[in-house]
Amino acid sequence: MKLEAGQKAPEFCLPETSGNEVCLKDYKGKWVVVYFYPKDNTSGCTKEAIDFTEKKAEFDNLGVEIIGISKDTVESHNKFVQKHNLGIKLLSDTEKEVHKAYRAWGIKKQYGKETEGTIRSTFLIDPDGNIAYAWYNVKVHQKRKDGIVKHVDKVLDKVKELNG
Repeated sequence: MKLEAGQKAPEFCLPETSGNEVCLKDYKGKWVVVYFYPKDNTSGCTKEAIDFTEKKAEFDNLGVEIIGISKDTVESHNKFVQKHNLGIKLLSDTEKEVHKAYRAWGIKKQYGKETEGTIRSTFLIDPDGNIAYAWYNVKVHQKRKDGIVKHVDKVLDKVKELNG
């Protein structure tokens, strides 16, 4: 069962690249984007992290924090951040507990095969700690006749709509 708008966002505390713990409760009173991605330094995940980094100033201007979470280690995140000059927080959930709490871990189909893994998902959390919007099975870049639509732009548009 997926998380939906209006539900309380599951609390978490996870280590970030600095080694410090970051907790959702630290952002009470602020809007937060939490996105789950499968693996550092893979093509889609790199595009997504770069997209969020490129739009970070716009999110900052709207008072929105961006947090990326994967099952990779803090060391892996550090290499990922340095290699791509990322400017967003990346948290390590090696035990996949937060993935599971957000329903971002489960059975998915890839190339016709069912595997267990990260379901690329994004959550917009309001200042009261509730899910304001949830995206599951995210496509980082979606090709359309009129060009490429980036997921980060959909998230930014939703922030403006709800936080406007």
